[in-house]
Amino acid sequence: MQNKQRLTAAEISNLWLHYINETMSLCVNKYMLNIIIDKEIQNIYKIAVKSGQNHITTLKDFFHQEDFPVPKGFSESDVNMEAPPLFTDKYCLFYIMSMTMQGLQQYGLAISLCLRKDMRKFYFQCYQDTMDLFDMVMDAFISRNFEVPPFYSTPNKVEFINELSYVTDVFGTRRKMNAIEAGNIYYNLEKSKIMKAFILAGQQVCKDKDVLDFFGKFINALNDHIGTFTTLLINENLTTGNTLDTEVTDSTISPFSERLFMFHAGLFIVSGITYYTAALVSNMRADLTWNCEKSILKDLSGLGKFGKIMIKKGWIEKPPFANDRSTPD
Repeated sequence: MQNKQRLTAAEISNLWLHYINETMSLCVNKYMLNIIIDKEIQNIYKIAVKSGQNHITTLKDFFHQEDFPVPKGFSESDVNMEAPPLFTDKYCLFYIMSMTMQGLQQYGLAISLCLRKDMRKFYFQCYQDTMDLFDMVMDAFISRNFEVPPFYSTPNKVEFINELSYVTDVFGTRRKMNAIEAGNIYYNLEKSKIMKAFILAGQQVCKDKDVLDFFGKFINALNDHIGTFTTLLINENLTTGNTLDTEVTDSTISPFSERLFMFHAGLFIVSGITYYTAALVSNMRADLTWNCEKSILKDLSGLGKFGKIMIKKGWIEKPPFANDRSTPD
């Protein structure tokens, strides 16, 4: 790290957000590793924990070299390693699959926003670490014959869209979903199921009234999302997969601080908005676009409530901000 070029706003935000998210993930992954029985899944989490620790060490080096205060993030005080299993091994595998998918998206964006070579090199390594982990996760996932996205037949020829009704026909007999639309709907449905199980677990073990109220409303929103996208796939005679609600055990001892549970819920909401937006811009059927828009609006409302609770509890760190160059009165 010889380059002393000043950090841009994008680079600062990458480092700051990455540190907070990485310390949270490390807490969750350490706990998951402690409760998993399956040796293959256990090995995946061992690698995830080691990668997370390495990333945090490098992030701290960046902060120290830039004389930048290291964020508080999350620590051992936010995880109870003695807590009994709150999730099954199956859920742990689904969870890390979702988080590695999200990590690949975030690291890809981070690389594109970095000017400094040392930071680009770091985020390229983060991306490679996560890609290797994702490859292991998918091998474990497929070997267990878990649910997979809908299969589509190979087309016989290349065709072009020549009727506006391909997009605008929302009444009567609609055209079938194309492969892009079905894939997006399926993965949004799967992510909603993973989110719901985690929030159900939080609702089961948390005690704070504001947190419980928020989780209850979040679960209702997720039920709406799951119901909407399940119906869309069923109407197309496509696979929908099973819920993960039963992969939460009956434990009432919380493995995580309520701050960590809430912060993670916020990350889930942001992730959901990102994926619904990606689906929205690639949909070419008006009713699918509308359902994605409706889901985004519902999640934006939840994000506002999340922010108010985090501020009220003093649970959210203040992001770095620009120098105040205004002329004093």
